[in-house]
Amino acid sequence: MVVAVLVGLVVVAVLVAAHWYVWRRLVRETTTAPGPLRRLGTVAVILLPVLSIGAVTSGRSGAPFWLQQTLAWPGFLWLALLLYLVLALAAGEAARPLVRRYLARRDMADNSPAGSTPSEPQEGTEPREGTEPPASSATPEPPAAPAVTEPPAAPATPVVSAPSRRLFVSRVVGGAAATAALATVGYGTYGVLRGPSVKRVTVPLAKLPRSAHGFRIAVVSDIHLGPILGSAHSRRIVRAINSTRPDLIAVVGDLVDGSVADLGPAAEPLAGLEAPHGSFFVTGNHEYFSGADAWVDHVRELGLRPLENARVEIDGFDLAGVNDVAGESYGEGPDFAKALGDRDPARASVLLAHQPIVIHDAVRHGVDLQLSGHTHGGQLWPGNHLAALANPTVAGLERYEDTQLYVSRGAGAWGPPVRVGAPSDITVVELASRQT
Repeated sequence: MVVAVLVGLVVVAVLVAAHWYVWRRLVRETTTAPGPLRRLGTVAVILLPVLSIGAVTSGRSGAPFWLQQTLAWPGFLWLALLLYLVLALAAGEAARPLVRRYLARRDMADNSPAGSTPSEPQEGTEPREGTEPPASSATPEPPAAPAVTEPPAAPATPVVSAPSRRLFVSRVVGGAAATAALATVGYGTYGVLRGPSVKRVTVPLAKLPRSAHGFRIAVVSDIHLGPILGSAHSRRIVRAINSTRPDLIAVVGDLVDGSVADLGPAAEPLAGLEAPHGSFFVTGNHEYFSGADAWVDHVRELGLRPLENARVEIDGFDLAGVNDVAGESYGEGPDFAKALGDRDPARASVLLAHQPIVIHDAVRHGVDLQLSGHTHGGQLWPGNHLAALANPTVAGLERYEDTQLYVSRGAGAWGPPVRVGAPSDITVVELASRQT
C-alpha cells in the first residue's frame, strides 16, 4: 500500500512538472500578459489534465458509458500530445541559444556604419619648368561648380531589444514544437484507426510432423475495445484476419476495456471469424479489470473457444492456453501443470499466454512455441524502452533455450488511440516442420 502511494505521488509530481513546463514554454513565454491568448492557454493547461484524469478513472469507477466516451477522446489524446510536446520542447532547448545568437549577429550586421571610400584629388597639368604662358593666351578660370549635396543617409535598422528577441525565439521554438507534436499524434492516431497490418512469420518446430507443415495460426492480441475503439474496429480486424485464410485463430488477451453490458455490441463482429480449426481465446490482464468470467462466457457465445488452463489436440501439435497472471488476484491465475502436465512430450506444443513474462514457465514445461501480446511493442516511443524493462521480449520472435517466443504488438491501443514507432499488427504464424 505504501509503495502504491509513493508511486502515485511520483506520477502526480511528474504530470504537474510536465504541465508547468508546457505552460511556461508555450503560454507564458509566447504571449503578453494579461492578454486573452495567455488566459485561454492557462485555462487549457488546467482543463485538459482534468479531462485526462476523468478518462483514466471513469471506466474503473463505473461511470455511465456515454460519459466514458465523452471524456476518452480529449482526455487520452491530451496525454499523448503532452508526451510529445515535452519531448519536442526539450529538444528545442538546444535550438534556443543558436537562434538568439543568429538574431544578435544579424542585428549587429544590419546596424553597423557603412564604410566610405575617400575621394582622390584630381591631378592638374603643370607647366614646363622655365616657361610661362603668355598673358594674352591665359584662359579664364571656369566658374566654380555648385556644391553637390549628399542625399540624406537612410536611417539605421533599429536594434531588436532583448525582450522582443526572447519573445520571437519563444514563439519560433514553441510553434515548431507544437507542430511536431500535433503531426506525430495525428499520424499515430490515423495508424490506429486505419487498422492493423498483417505480418507473416515462419517458425520451424523440430517436433512438428510433415503433415502439419505450413499450418497457419492468425495471432491477434490487445484489441482493447472500449470507449474509443468499438464495433468498427472489430469489423476491420475480422476482415483482416479472414483475408489471410488461417487454419486457426488465436486471440491472446486484452480484448476489452469495459463490461459486457457496455461493450458486448462492439465485440459482436468477432462472431464472423472463420478458420477450419476454430478460434481460441485466453484472458489478458484487462479482462480481469472488466469482469473476466462474464467475458469468457460472452466470447464462447460468439464462437470462440476459451482455453482456461486447458489444452486441445490439433492435427500435428497440442494447443494449450493459460489464464493471465493478473487472474492470481481472483484465484484464477495460470496453471501450467493443468494445461500441460499430462501431455505427450513427443508432440509439438503451442502455448497461448497473454504476457511474455511466463516464458520461463513455458520453458520448464517443454513448450515449443509461446504466442503472446501485452507489450503493444511500447505503443508510444520511447515507451518501447520502458516495456523492455518489464518484459523479456517486447515484439517479434526470440528463442529461450528450446522454446521460441513470439510477441505481437497488438491490434489496438490502450489509453490514447495513438501508436508511434510501434504500428499495430495481426501476425500469421506459419509452422514449419524440420522432419524429412
